[in-house]
Amino acid sequence: MRIFFTVIITIFFILSINSQTKDSISLIKPANVVKSIDTVKIVNKIDLIGFDLENIKKSWDTLKISEFVSINRKLLDSLLKPYYVVSTDILTKDTIFTPRYRMMVDTYSQDTTYIKKPKEKDYIETVKSKGINTLEIINPINAVKIKQIKMAKDPVWWKNKNSIGLDINEVAFVNWNAGGSNSIAGLLKIHFERNFEKIHTLWENKISARFGLNEQEDKGLIKTDDEIRLSSSYGYRKDSVSNWYYSVKLNFKTQFTNGYKYPDTDTPISRFFAPGYVFLGVGTHYNLKPKNFSVYLSPVTVKSTYVLDENLSNEGAFGVEKGKKSRHEFGTLVQSSWVTEVFKNVAMTNQLSLYTDYLNNFGNIDVDWILRFQFKINDFLEANLRTHLIYDDDIKYKEDTNGDGELETFGARVQFMQQLGIGILYSF
Repeated sequence: MRIFFTVIITIFFILSINSQTKDSISLIKPANVVKSIDTVKIVNKIDLIGFDLENIKKSWDTLKISEFVSINRKLLDSLLKPYYVVSTDILTKDTIFTPRYRMMVDTYSQDTTYIKKPKEKDYIETVKSKGINTLEIINPINAVKIKQIKMAKDPVWWKNKNSIGLDINEVAFVNWNAGGSNSIAGLLKIHFERNFEKIHTLWENKISARFGLNEQEDKGLIKTDDEIRLSSSYGYRKDSVSNWYYSVKLNFKTQFTNGYKYPDTDTPISRFFAPGYVFLGVGTHYNLKPKNFSVYLSPVTVKSTYVLDENLSNEGAFGVEKGKKSRHEFGTLVQSSWVTEVFKNVAMTNQLSLYTDYLNNFGNIDVDWILRFQFKINDFLEANLRTHLIYDDDIKYKEDTNGDGELETFGARVQFMQQLGIGILYSF
């Protein structure tokens, strides 16, 4: 009986072993296995026991591999990290692999490309609804005027020059053995300029006035200088490089008060607008701005001499016919002006005017020449040396040769005046 049970158990054990070999497989030689999500690929040859290859293919899902290749977890994560987002499920503790790229297969070329998947926050946004029940302005904005700041300055077409000066000379004697008379002299000078220069256009306007008096102890009050000058010239040039302008120029000159042949103060020899000179001409103007040098040439100039005082007009003074108050000449005019610094704080101004008449004694030139030196002491004080030379064939020299008070008329002579003074000059 004991032998029977032993035989039965042995047969059952053998049958159970055979049944297990049909449901499982073991590897005699280890296999290198490459895993993917959907497939398992066996690289090395597998020696099978108890199954043929066909049965293995049919029951692939039940294939069990008894030996695996171990890979370090950190190494696996580093290899998968560029391509998968590796995370762990909180509940099941399973490792979750989320692909970073989406595979795209071209329909025609069958090329495979991988496109990076967008993050959820890039295309998912929570829709929020907002509403306003009341609107309250806490700090209202008032309309204000904002001053515009210009980064570049506008060009200045107008340039102004203004100066007012007063020269004073004084001599005083107290018990002076060599003799002499006390005197004081003053000279007021005014000069204004308004000049417009824009590319092709040059318009210069100048007005100046001088009036001087001298008070002497034994001779009384004597006029030493009296002059009004006005000049305006308009020029146009064809390009912005040339220094030559086509110009029209107007000059005017007269005096403020009566002039006398001292010591006779009863009979004036000149008055306001007696004479008065007007030059109007057309020509060309050469302006060398860096050197402060200019020349005006006018072959067509009308010179008008006005004597509005009746007594002087009846005498035929200043070249007008007796009884007439004006005389007109037609000729050519040349004027030049040069301002330069000859030494430090010493400036020279040279102004020359030459005129000749075509119809009356052509070649007989009228000269008006002013030469001035300015010695700058400081911003307000300066010394001046000025000379003025005039020659006009129409101005005849008169002199009382007999001492009877009657003036005899002689030919034209050179007129010359020299002044030296120190005073105050204010420029603005």
